[in-house]
Amino acid sequence: MRMRRFGWETATTAASLRRAFTSAGRERDACVQALKAAAAAVAAWAVVGAWWEAPMALMAPWTAVALVQGTVYRSVRTGVQQFALITAGTLLAAGAAAVTGDVMAAMALALPAAALLGLHNRFGDQGVYAPTTVIFALAYGTLSGEDMVHRLAETAVGAVIGISVNALFLPPVHLRGVEEALTSLARANSSLLRTMAHDLAKEYAEEDTARWRSWMARISALLEGLRDARVWNRESYRFNPGQRLRRGFREPPSIDHDVYWERFVDRTSAIVDNLAAAAGDERGLAQPPADRLKLLAELLSAVADVCEWDRTRWGLPSDTADRARRDAARDRAERALESLKSGLADEDPETVVTVGALSASGQQLLCLLRDASGMPSGQG
Repeated sequence: MRMRRFGWETATTAASLRRAFTSAGRERDACVQALKAAAAAVAAWAVVGAWWEAPMALMAPWTAVALVQGTVYRSVRTGVQQFALITAGTLLAAGAAAVTGDVMAAMALALPAAALLGLHNRFGDQGVYAPTTVIFALAYGTLSGEDMVHRLAETAVGAVIGISVNALFLPPVHLRGVEEALTSLARANSSLLRTMAHDLAKEYAEEDTARWRSWMARISALLEGLRDARVWNRESYRFNPGQRLRRGFREPPSIDHDVYWERFVDRTSAIVDNLAAAAGDERGLAQPPADRLKLLAELLSAVADVCEWDRTRWGLPSDTADRARRDAARDRAERALESLKSGLADEDPETVVTVGALSASGQQLLCLLRDASGMPSGQG
């Protein structure tokens, strides 16, 4: 088992490395950031260690490598946080040593205060720098005024180098994250709807609805991923000279796409809930007849084709995106919905309730598809 796991991880790592060299994507972005961090650390060491021959040159590359963050704004914010925390840790260590005159006693006095400072929510993940600075300062005995000035100066140099490298050399812009999240949402919804259509065509069972709900949970997680990608994208434009330094710099897809998918998922979830209520031993609704389930399957299959078109839209100019395919799939879905709603007066009351609920959710879904027809096919 462990060997298989090791083999799988090795193959996955090799595939990621191949993608980093062969195509643009997250793997290449990660490699670029790693190389930038390494370059920033080497440059900081060259300036502070080799050129200045500073006594605590470690501080500069340590700070520089940590400040090549996912966005330029995050590099600047992290740099300010780190400098503040290292300054506070240095002063706490020096003060505790002056009061106690003993390393062990100084640690016992300074570390709790430094750790509490690091837990402040404004410092986030950077809070660890306050107590670690206390430990380094007391362990190495670098507590004189000159030592403290050296430490802070070298930290500042490392921060400047790390931020400069991140901002001036391929500054990260998180556009692909939004597009990838939208593509993943379209793919996941298309797959779910096709699975539902297949299960409905053979008269679904309770275990099918459990699988659909599990799928819906994964889609909800993808929605959260899209929201996170939007945050990263907005943040990556702050303090970022990339718009002036890069060619082909483009805006992310419109926020309208996010709203569309949130509503789409809500409508689909309503259909899943109604079908689940009509399955199993404790049914809250009557299960629709087989002919109605087949019509619903046709409706969902056509909507899945719309999702498939949405999946392939990213990166295509508006004049080359084959919108006619989307419109044709939507027309098929509307015809299936009309057939699903027709003749309900001849059904028994319980069937009318169930099919009516499904038809209402389907109607809302198709209204959403019609409203979305005006959204751009490529970048927003």
